[in-house]
Parts: sequence; C-alpha cells; structure tokens
Amino acid sequence: MFKGCGFAPDGSFISPAHCIIAVNNQTKLAVPDAIASGAFSENRSVMFILNPHSGSLADLLEQERLPMPAPVPHVPGARDVDTHGTTVIAVKYKDGIINVADRRATAGYSVMYDQAEKVLALDDYTLISISGSFAKSVEVVRYLRHTFKYFERSQLQPMSQEGKLMELQRVIANNVPAALQGIGAFIPVLSTFDRETGLGRIYFYDVLGGQFETAEYGAAGSGSAPIKGAFEYILKTKGPFRDMSREVALQEVLTLLDIAADLDTATGGSSKFLPASKYITADGIHDFTDDEIKTALGRA
Repeated sequence: MFKGCGFAPDGSFISPAHCIIAVNNQTKLAVPDAIASGAFSENRSVMFILNPHSGSLADLLEQERLPMPAPVPHVPGARDVDTHGTTVIAVKYKDGIINVADRRATAGYSVMYDQAEKVLALDDYTLISISGSFAKSVEVVRYLRHTFKYFERSQLQPMSQEGKLMELQRVIANNVPAALQGIGAFIPVLSTFDRETGLGRIYFYDVLGGQFETAEYGAAGSGSAPIKGAFEYILKTKGPFRDMSREVALQEVLTLLDIAADLDTATGGSSKFLPASKYITADGIHDFTDDEIKTALGRA
C-alpha cells in the first residue's frame, strides 16, 4: 500500500515524488523507480517514523508524550500579572472581510505594551483576531499554524475549512480550566475566505468553545460589549456591511474601535499607534497601508 509524503527521520520534508510502502509490517520510504522496477530493497529505503494514516498533529504530540497547549497551573497572584484586554473586530464588505484590532496589552490596570499584533494569519486565506490572554493566544496561534501545515504535508492536501474550525474549537475547550481560574482565557474571532463559494465567513466563540457564524460582523474582547449597539445602529441606518466598499467599511470599523477605546480602559486608541488592520479577498490576505488607515481615520 502506497502513501504520500511526510518527514524523513532527520526532520527534512519528503517531496511528493517519493512514496511510502509497507514492507514486513514496517513503513518505509522508497524512490519511485525502485518500486516501478520491482527492485525495492533495504538499501534503497529508510525508516519512516510518522504514522501515515493520521494527519493530526495533536495525535502525534500525544504519541510523543508532548502535551497540547494546556492551561497553566493556578499560581497565587497570577490573575494580577496575566497580560490581556483588547477589542478585535471583523466585518464583511463586498469583496471580502476586514479585521481590525487595537494594540494595547494590559495586566490588571497597567498598560504593559502598546504595539501588540492581534490580527494574525493562520494560512493564506484565514485570519484570527485574538482577545484575552496575549501569551496564551500567541501559543494557540503557533500551535494551529503547525497543525494546518502538518496536515497538508502528511496528507498531501490542505485541511478542510470544517477541520480547521473543529481544531480551533478543541483548543478553546482544552483551555477551559485556565479560563475558569481567571487566567489564560482565549476568545478569538476567526475570518476566512471560502474560495469554493467566493464568500467571506466570520466565526466567533464563547469561552467553552461554542462556535457561531455571523452574517455581518464579529467582535471580541473587553471593549466589544459596549459597542454592540453601535453595530446595529450602522446596519439599520447605513445598510449591511457586506454591501459596503472596502474604504467605507474600514472607516466604519475604525470608528467603532475608537468608540470602544473611549468606553473601555483595556482598549487602546489610535492616537499613539495605528490599529492593526488586515483584509482578506479571493487573492489572499493583505495589510492596509498606513495612509489608508489615516485616511479612514480622517487624518490624511
């Protein structure tokens, strides 16, 4: 039985030109000409140490006795030093999805950092906007990136959108103990462009991993609740976000972010540092330029 590509024992990537073959109940790597000629031999093969039947990085980590991202144990005073607090927003527009986020990271009532990047790419067509514990969020994003790439390389095809969503749900559910302790909470907004339908899709989550798809917008973080009414006001007075141009939608969403900064101490404004702003289209993920952001803020 032949399998696809993966990793060689030295950690290098095996190209699709090589094949995996089972010999005497052992999985080995053989070059195609040896297989075609029937001359497959021990000196033409190397041991293949990964399970060719599974594309799950979580299963691999478990086999190697390496844990998935897990909550940190309770430490007295940890609630006071965890770095968190933010507002992240995703809205649809006529050609895709816009994601924006403030750059402030807080610990308690202290501002720890004002240049945090909270809108991160998971792959070429998927953005995740992170809220909650910044350290836990970065750990989860790093894990998801490796998971998607491992699946693609081991199974010779990208992970499906449904698979990506389930993997994110599993990570959030695995983090429930830390969230219940008040440390390490991680609440994302996931945006992806579905190339099969040509439409952008937005998902938001609760702390237990519950997943919800929204038709217009998604928001998370400490500043998201105060501006919920403003979203509905825009929809009723200016129409759906999905019918707006990129420039108009960016202007509206940055206004919402500024309102959140006025109403929430953990959300940074745009006066000192410009918000993180990206958008997804059928061509992939793009960054807004500083000039575009300043124009949308009325500072051009």
